[in-house]
Amino acid sequence: MLHAQYIVDGSGKRVSVVLPVKDYKTMLDKIEELEDIRMYDEGKAKNEKSILLADYIKKRNKKA
Repeated sequence: MLHAQYIVDGSGKRVSVVLPVKDYKTMLDKIEELEDIRMYDEGKAKNEKSILLADYIKKRNKKA
């Protein structure tokens, strides 16, 4: 559970959030995991043939 503190403007409207570093890092980890899942889903949707990483690296090094 996040332990957030809010910074408000003169009218009481929330304008910023202050989080403990531990909560912030946890949130970043979860966002990164969701991005990885999204990228995986996009890759699978393309239905392209997959290749081994080692083969890709060899092919890329030949181009350089």
